[in-house]
Amino acid sequence: MKNFLVVDDSFTIREMVSSCIQGEGKNIIKAADGAEALALAKENTFDFVVTDFNMPHINGLALVEALRGLPQYKSIPILILATESSPELKLKGREVGVTGWILKPINLDTFAGIVEQVIDRHKQ
Repeated sequence: MKNFLVVDDSFTIREMVSSCIQGEGKNIIKAADGAEALALAKENTFDFVVTDFNMPHINGLALVEALRGLPQYKSIPILILATESSPELKLKGREVGVTGWILKPINLDTFAGIVEQVIDRHKQ
């Protein structure tokens, strides 16, 4: 069973993303912000994280940086969902260890395909 963490301060987005990636062999846990996600990540081990960028308490980049500082999250895939896509922001994302940057609004079919590609790439 693969454990997925979906983080977004919007209930609707959390539910959409979760329903998009759910499937056999996937356990999906949801968090409403970066602080809740970090607490969950310290108590559990997740195989994949999808996080919003703009959130209260801890934003997506700070969350990724904190997760990458934990041994069990050094190499797992972490995707950022954002409305911003400036080259500077994406560079900062790469610097802290973001696996991929996906712009909102998301096309659910495209997003599901991206998640599967990232999972397949990280199996190798």
